[in-house]
Amino acid sequence: MSGAIIVDEKFCFKVETELTVHKTSVFFPGDAFLVYNSDGQIVFRFDSYGSDSESKDELVLMDATGKCLLSLLRKKPSLHQRWDGYLGEIKEDNHQDPVFKASRSSIIGRSNLMVHVFGDPGDEYQIEGSYARRRCVMYNTSLDSLSKDCVAEIKRKVDPTTNVMLSKDVFWLCVKPGVDSAFAMGLVLVLDQIYGDNDDSDQPDVDLTSEDVSSST
Repeated sequence: MSGAIIVDEKFCFKVETELTVHKTSVFFPGDAFLVYNSDGQIVFRFDSYGSDSESKDELVLMDATGKCLLSLLRKKPSLHQRWDGYLGEIKEDNHQDPVFKASRSSIIGRSNLMVHVFGDPGDEYQIEGSYARRRCVMYNTSLDSLSKDCVAEIKRKVDPTTNVMLSKDVFWLCVKPGVDSAFAMGLVLVLDQIYGDNDDSDQPDVDLTSEDVSSST
């Protein structure tokens, strides 16, 4: 993912960037996301118009103007909660090829999310941590990478004026230079659907991994 353009080059920032993600509401609590840059400008948005507790089969990540950047479809049936990501809007006949797929590798025990980006060559990623606690690290684990490179982080946000940690509805998405932040935010939406805000304080951190996902269908 480091340096790779997956959605749009304009979302690959030249410097490390901290985006503020606000899980907010349109009609129901937690049914929308707004993502701001350091100047307070909206970069991404997501509106689901449904209860946060409802299972959703399609997610649409938009830019500030409402243009569709990514369409995320839940693949059915799938015990592993596989999601396919498509560029732009899904056509009615849906003959488009996905640009990536993400799924859990196990339905029991420690949960693993595996992400594979299609291309030549394809890229693979892993996310380690706990989304419920807003503490995750995204790594590029492609076979041609000699190291496990951190490309983005999800972490709790602290109010700089009071030094008080904000609620889990407001958190950082920190992306490294050259990282496609739209793709990273798309993965945040998938994580939110799979893991949500279930309290895992008594459980070990979720270990989200990325590897060959050919068997996770």
